[in-house]
Amino acid sequence: MTEHKNRVALPGSERSARSGSRVVGAPDPNEHIRISVLLRPRKALQNPASAKEMTATSPHQRKYMSREQFAADYGANPDDIAKIEAFAHQHNLTIVEASAPRRTVVLSGTIAALSAAFSVYLANYEHPDGAFRGRTGPIYIPADLAGIVQGVFGFDNRPQARPHFRKHKPKPPKQPTTQPASYTPLQVAQLYNFPTGVNGAGECIGILEFGGGYTTSDLNTYFQQLGISTPSVTAMSVDGVTNQPAPGQDSPDTEVMLDIEVAGAVAPGASIVVYFSNFTEQGWVDAITTAVHDSVHKPSVLSISWGFAEGQSIWSTQAIQAVNEAFQAAATMGVTVCCAAGDDGSRDQVDDGLAHCDFPASSAFVLACGGTTLHSSGANITSETVWNDGVNGGATGGGISDTIDLPTWQANAHVPLSVNPGGRIGRGVPDVAGDADPETGYQILADGQSGIVGGTSAVAPLWAGLVACINQKLGTPVGFLNPLLYALASSANALHDITTGNNDITGQIGGYSAGPGWDPCTGLGSPNGTALGNALAGASAAGTK
Repeated sequence: MTEHKNRVALPGSERSARSGSRVVGAPDPNEHIRISVLLRPRKALQNPASAKEMTATSPHQRKYMSREQFAADYGANPDDIAKIEAFAHQHNLTIVEASAPRRTVVLSGTIAALSAAFSVYLANYEHPDGAFRGRTGPIYIPADLAGIVQGVFGFDNRPQARPHFRKHKPKPPKQPTTQPASYTPLQVAQLYNFPTGVNGAGECIGILEFGGGYTTSDLNTYFQQLGISTPSVTAMSVDGVTNQPAPGQDSPDTEVMLDIEVAGAVAPGASIVVYFSNFTEQGWVDAITTAVHDSVHKPSVLSISWGFAEGQSIWSTQAIQAVNEAFQAAATMGVTVCCAAGDDGSRDQVDDGLAHCDFPASSAFVLACGGTTLHSSGANITSETVWNDGVNGGATGGGISDTIDLPTWQANAHVPLSVNPGGRIGRGVPDVAGDADPETGYQILADGQSGIVGGTSAVAPLWAGLVACINQKLGTPVGFLNPLLYALASSANALHDITTGNNDITGQIGGYSAGPGWDPCTGLGSPNGTALGNALAGASAAGTK
């Protein structure tokens, strides 16, 4: 660690200036803000991918920890919390919250007091995505807190999330067609042969949102039109952010409603909890840890349709570590996390001539969801290819992670080298796929207006709903699904292999192409829901003999 004013630099806290931004002044030193201090666990977290209980091919052979037991074993040590509280008092800071399960202490104070306490310099920036308060370099902490503090979030509030939805834009048909231009979520579920006789009853789907909101009246109207009962939907506030519908062009309300309506349609018996937070690094960490450790609603599945490209100007190392640890905790407690892989092809909205993966989809502890173009006739799929409409229309995200190493469960998936210089061997994204092309998109209702929406944003809640139904069928959570999926992919016809198309929307980066087996566009493929459920049930039956 680097010495600095009798302090040490917090590893992983370094931030660089965001590309395209410029300093325009200094923030008001008397403005009050809140920061979240993440502490070390009582003992080192176990990687669920290597645990015997988690690599078992039978969900019923898996052993999950309760949230209460996890908090007791891996939560923050009370002595560590006391040291942070003492530090706060020394610097005239207010303790807002101290959560041992989340390993988080929230402090508030003036920008002047907090900046002095952590030896940071803040500036106001302008950027095409919006103005923000930012910092560069590391955060500094007292030497006696070294090893105790793992992350400090909230000083920098640069935008840290983009929703991954794309609205359908009508255009003249190239040729007469009898194929539908869009589907209801129920029709998509039917095409993907979702299991019948189950509706997610007894399960809770948690949905993370970083803007916008929903209205109960729209939900009631939408589900009435589908002919099903409106599922139970509860809004949870994180960091003071509430359900705030904001109608307008490209409103994030579209994302919120898409997520609820897709998951609620395919698993109407499940309860849905929507966690609203800020679209900042602090908002990400606080929202994910809140959802994962929610001991009241106890979600068994999480759906995340937001993300941002990997890279230090976007994600700090401490944030990636914090998010990954929260997903590790989720896996250990039997929670499946579904993340959208992005809607901008292999470039992921970064115009530097390189390929990029979207985080948190690139985390090794989530089910990354890519996108396809889905055509059908009646109740049958006639063709399914990689979604790629070009720069203006979007394409599925996917590729090789620049920051996450190749996980053990992908070792036999023939993940190619990165197309970037150096040919890195890393985590391959996505794991699975589903209909995402706005041209074959989902019929939804948002802000009183019906529309057709696509994007990998729709695929994450689609898979979340499927997992909820399979959980109900099995009578146990499938939890960390990836090791199971990769073991079952070559058998049981559980997934539709997508072999046609690519995700290079510029024609310059190189991108990645689909092919037999796993690929960095559609992963293992789109679901054959009933076959997947039966395969998991069969594995459970075999495992209990």
